[in-house]
Amino acid sequence: MASRKEEKERLRAQRLAAERSAQSGGRRRLMAGYVVAGVLALAVLAGRTGTPPPPIKLADLAISAQKAGCQLKLNLHDEGNTHVPNSTPVHYGTVPPTSGNHNPVPIDDGAYTTPITSDTSKQTNIRNEVHAMEHGRIEIHYKPSLPENEQLAIKGVFDDDPDGMLLYPDPDMPYDVAVTAWTNEVVCPNYDPVILDVIRNFRDTYRGNGPEQAIPIHLG
Repeated sequence: MASRKEEKERLRAQRLAAERSAQSGGRRRLMAGYVVAGVLALAVLAGRTGTPPPPIKLADLAISAQKAGCQLKLNLHDEGNTHVPNSTPVHYGTVPPTSGNHNPVPIDDGAYTTPITSDTSKQTNIRNEVHAMEHGRIEIHYKPSLPENEQLAIKGVFDDDPDGMLLYPDPDMPYDVAVTAWTNEVVCPNYDPVILDVIRNFRDTYRGNGPEQAIPIHLG
């Protein structure tokens, strides 16, 4: 018969195995949107719930963008969509990028705490980001210098409907907030509460409209 100590160790091992299995299952669901999945060394935001967004007041993208002082840049030049190795230099014509050659592996959907670098010597992550837009993803960029309440307000919009969405700080852009899709973006030089409507209107207009199949995903 096993001693009490041995029994406690057996139960502890079972609990740890169950926790690892649950974490693995959640990770698989997070990555389910891609035919080819890759693990990137980025810190996914965990444990911070955004501020629940208020009801939409301005449901028109153009009107809400104008009210918030944002600029719509629509139907931009398609800069290409060839898969290239990280050793091949790539220049993106917009900041943040909205199309162009990219890494064969798209970045996972989710909310990130680590910026997606646009340093030309470290293009791995930004190339994965561009690939995600090719599959119809919407990407929310925010200046990391924004006050915490504004960051949590933006995170609340992401939390409200996260399928096919990415969110991360972007210190390299000249805007407080930008939202991008393939060949389309809205850029906001200064944060305004109406931007929450802008993000939702842009999301509902362009999510799933990439040039390649937007495979449904289910986070959770």
